[in-house]
Amino acid sequence: MGGQSDELAVEAAKLKQQIRDAQKATRDTKLSNEIGSVGGLKLNLRARKTLRGHLSKVYSMDWAADSRNLVSASQDGKLIVWDGYTANKIHAIPLRSSWVMTCTYAQSGNFVACGGLDNLCSVYNLKTKEGNVKVTRELHGHNGYLSCCRFLSDKQILTSSGDTTCALWDIETGQQTTTLIGHNGDVNCISLAPDGNTFVSGSCDSNAKLWDIRAGMCTLTFQGHEVDINAIAFMTNGNNFGTGSDDTTCRVFDIRSDNDIGLYGHDSIICGITSVSFSKSGRLLFAGYDDFNCHVWDVLKEEKVLQLVGHENRVSCLSVTGDGMALCTGSWDSFLKIWN
Repeated sequence: MGGQSDELAVEAAKLKQQIRDAQKATRDTKLSNEIGSVGGLKLNLRARKTLRGHLSKVYSMDWAADSRNLVSASQDGKLIVWDGYTANKIHAIPLRSSWVMTCTYAQSGNFVACGGLDNLCSVYNLKTKEGNVKVTRELHGHNGYLSCCRFLSDKQILTSSGDTTCALWDIETGQQTTTLIGHNGDVNCISLAPDGNTFVSGSCDSNAKLWDIRAGMCTLTFQGHEVDINAIAFMTNGNNFGTGSDDTTCRVFDIRSDNDIGLYGHDSIICGITSVSFSKSGRLLFAGYDDFNCHVWDVLKEEKVLQLVGHENRVSCLSVTGDGMALCTGSWDSFLKIWN
């Protein structure tokens, strides 16, 4: 039995190498070689607001669909909903566990959710009849920490976990409706496609995967990074997504060609990436780094065009608003900053 399994492992390795060779054969050019005379970019982004209220490291944030409100999660044990225009707190929600790693805002604006080392996804209703915020559902089922969560609707939420799986949940019943298995390491991040039918995930196995939510299966695997993928984000076109890794680089992948089409890094950058997000046009890639900075990359030219300086510790999370008008960064220095 052992000999047979060894033979199968060797055969699987050969097949994987054949796939890599086939992908390399189709990678006949780079994005930066095909852009012609596209002009450069001149940016002048400044920190317009600083959101002060957390007392410890900010680990995650997410914009509401209205591009005004946002939610943030911190190891001070608080989930805070903010008004991004005024920098005022709307809700400060105490959490049962302070070891929170992710948070998300429902597209309807009615719910927020969070999770972390408690292995739970906790969903909170912001629009109760009584006017107070309360837990709607605690989703039990993962055997490892909750690394990321994203609402599909007020009735469904998608989660990723350190148990190597992703899961789709029915919020009303509190049950997992689909368990998505395929990664060989902790799943660190997920990003929903604009159409809501697919999503991408990044893992400690250094691979990114594209999943079909309706079929409940992985449809493509993307290789290129050397170590953990910490961050992943779709472009608004739904055909491309970006990743950030502990190997100090970001990559942009094209789903149609099943290949990476851009590599973003520099010899002077020697730390990992924690978070990534695209401008609305897809021309800019914003990446948060362990060096306390947010670096801004020109996706077409594969060049760094700006460095946002202002935080005093690791930039742990960032996201561009749905209308493309602002960027929010969150940091271990306990502050969030809004840039435009």
